Amino acid sequence: MTADQSQARPERPRKPLNVYLIVGEESGDQLGARLMRSLKGELGEGVRFRGVGGERMAGEGLTSLFPISDIAVMGLTAVLPRLPTIVRRVYQAVDDAIAANPDVLVIIDSPDFTHNVAKRVRKRAPHIPIVDYVSPSVWAWRSGRARKMAAYVDHLLAILPFEPAAHRRLGGPPTSYVGHPLIERIDELRPADGERTRLEAPEAERVLLLLPGSRRSEVSRLLTDFGQAVERVHAEYPNLRVLLPAVPHLADDIRAQVAGWKTAPEIVLGEEAKFAAFRSAHAALAASGTVSLELAIAGVPMIIAYRLDWVYRRIKDLNKVLKFAGVTSMVLPNIILEENAVPEFLDDDASPETLAAALVPLLADTPERARQTRVFSRLDDAMQLDNGETPSGRAARIVIAVARGEKPD
Repeated sequence: MTADQSQARPERPRKPLNVYLIVGEESGDQLGARLMRSLKGELGEGVRFRGVGGERMAGEGLTSLFPISDIAVMGLTAVLPRLPTIVRRVYQAVDDAIAANPDVLVIIDSPDFTHNVAKRVRKRAPHIPIVDYVSPSVWAWRSGRARKMAAYVDHLLAILPFEPAAHRRLGGPPTSYVGHPLIERIDELRPADGERTRLEAPEAERVLLLLPGSRRSEVSRLLTDFGQAVERVHAEYPNLRVLLPAVPHLADDIRAQVAGWKTAPEIVLGEEAKFAAFRSAHAALAASGTVSLELAIAGVPMIIAYRLDWVYRRIKDLNKVLKFAGVTSMVLPNIILEENAVPEFLDDDASPETLAAALVPLLADTPERARQTRVFSRLDDAMQLDNGETPSGRAARIVIAVARGEKPD
């Protein structure tokens, strides 16, 4: 064979990439579906999926090993009654992942479940590379988890820009910032004319968002206080309109709980309607969580409240929030932007009187409102990727590299 013939030989096609994915709740299902879509965009027919997922991942071609509703619980008091089922599902997922012998195992969020699977897969099948998509909040509490993760996570995909530095500082696994999925949806969250559209609405018409959480335990701890706060805000704004985006499986419970409210909220269902509510809102009262980042990107001033599970309330002083970049907060926009612009109220501080007093100034053109919108305007620069990639596209590229034994760039 001549040299020219040798050079002309077509490259042997790669075998299909086998990807095993595990999620534990709705937010992970959304990330997993986007990752699957991007992997198919990169590899076409050259990728196969197996694992545990929800409806969105099913739409991308995954047949889940079991329903994620079996494991989507939070808080010790909610977990304990379901513990036997959760433990059984952990071992079922471990056995299935090892039997599948994938090119890569991708665990997505829900660390109480997914990390228990990953640790056992690493012990029994150490040759399987493991990628973790979404870091646990090691920068906020239980920082020792970062170093422990390095033993069973080969690469971590971070969705918050400060997390790679946090993991380097704490001895965690190699970490890449891949961008928050909300970056891909900015236009859906913001009104076309931004803050001007909201403030030019007639003074009597103010839209308040209530976001008491996506888990039953969160809603049960917050909704009564939220309702009493709304009544106090309503006294200042008689034509107040209250919108309450709810996840479908909690909608009936929420309707029952708000049935006696004097200022009845409009229950909003579905992601499209939720984002429309964000575009129209003047202010929000929300539970702590990712929703604070959604609101900040949407430019909606807010206050954040949270009440701890009764067990965690008794041990919270043992887990002090770490100071990161000079900011002590559990509110994501505050941490990312290194400025405590969003007020947060924990446990007894989250009284209806306190919440209402903090909310009222956010519904008008006030210094309190202006400070938040000014700070939020810096989010785009802080969170955007530098080369035009989408978060799911960058995540897919790194997953492929790890699966092939290559070093992610």
